[in-house]
Amino acid sequence: MYCFVYTPLKRVGPIAVFVGAIPGALPPLLGWVAATGHITYEALIIFGIQFIWQFPHFWAIGWFLHKDYQKAGFNMLPTGKQDKGTAVQTILYTVWTIIVSIIPVFGFTGRLHLTIAGAIMVFLVGLIMLYYAVQLFKKMTVIAARQLMLASVIYITLVQIIYVLDKFIR
Repeated sequence: MYCFVYTPLKRVGPIAVFVGAIPGALPPLLGWVAATGHITYEALIIFGIQFIWQFPHFWAIGWFLHKDYQKAGFNMLPTGKQDKGTAVQTILYTVWTIIVSIIPVFGFTGRLHLTIAGAIMVFLVGLIMLYYAVQLFKKMTVIAARQLMLASVIYITLVQIIYVLDKFIR
């Protein structure tokens, strides 16, 4: 899917980001299925976190590499431009990333759950990423986009660490 669908779609338009997010989110889902033998709510939530997170992450990359992508004939930003519309969508997907990441605290995701302390930590890390998404909206610069990209990498790394460590808090 990545090589034969996502890559050619880069020349078509921003739909490529959606298609590319699917193989990008499959590893955590496959890990869960390999460990349990089943596709469950838990697997779908961890897939969802990784899937939705990729939009603000990649749009930040698409922002600071916009000129290079355009030279290659790729249109990766949701509006096709480094504009307020792209920045707003980045903020919205960051908010959705945070929401999906804390869903396990509510206790209806089977064996995937977070304690309140774990959910607070995930939420706080999410607020940091959201801060940088808002900064992209305010500043509209390549530097702000790079900062958001770095914040997104830190976010997904820390969320995964928090999820693992949270198992020992109970």
